[in-house]
Amino acid sequence: MNDIEKNYEDFISTVSHELRTPLTSIRGFSQTMLSSWDKLDDESKKKFIKIIEEQSNRLIHLVENMLSVSKIQSKTNSVVYSEVDVKFVTEQIVSIIKSQYPQQIFECKYQDKLPAIFVDKDKFQQIMTNLIENSAKYSTGNNVTKIQANFENGNVVIEISNTGIGIDEEDYEKIFTKFARIDNPLTRKVQGSGLGLYITRTLTEQMGGKIGVSSKQIQESQYSEITFTVEFPVLNIEQQARIKCNQ
Repeated sequence: MNDIEKNYEDFISTVSHELRTPLTSIRGFSQTMLSSWDKLDDESKKKFIKIIEEQSNRLIHLVENMLSVSKIQSKTNSVVYSEVDVKFVTEQIVSIIKSQYPQQIFECKYQDKLPAIFVDKDKFQQIMTNLIENSAKYSTGNNVTKIQANFENGNVVIEISNTGIGIDEEDYEKIFTKFARIDNPLTRKVQGSGLGLYITRTLTEQMGGKIGVSSKQIQESQYSEITFTVEFPVLNIEQQARIKCNQ
């Protein structure tokens, strides 16, 4: 079996597993409600419907990620550039994720007069959604996500930090690869496909940006501060025009 065939087989195996889990939950709880509706109290009904909703959202998110990977691999993932206000987009995303993770606290700081970046707005939204949602999903301890955006050396630099189980330095690159998941007690409990960070890095680099991660253990604590850093260059009108000409 050559590498292409093995990668394809691994891809199908992983996708089948990831799809089966939410579908099994949706079917199971739906069947229970249909067969035992009169025996269930209102609290149980609400609980089961909530589980069905959560698993449906998980399924939608997985399918969206699969479509993104397919476009990336087939090189049909076109980019439509425009000037994007980082603060405006980020605040929109935070308001949505807040409703999904009501226990999470979001602390946002933006440099005054932060310049716009020249990117595809939809893809930038996807990047920020993946990173902020990841932070909320894998946060432990104080359940705080910190988001900062500053203008440094010609780039807008965005940092998304949370407190969680640390990432070994040797795994910094691994977490951005397809289907990669770090094995620790938290990731075993939290569902995920291992595609989000792969898509995030691919989209970031496709638009001329950079992404990285760091993990620093907090003194006298079992947890670490984990920070994802994304940066995009601020382009002048001439540079923007060149990019548009090459589209």
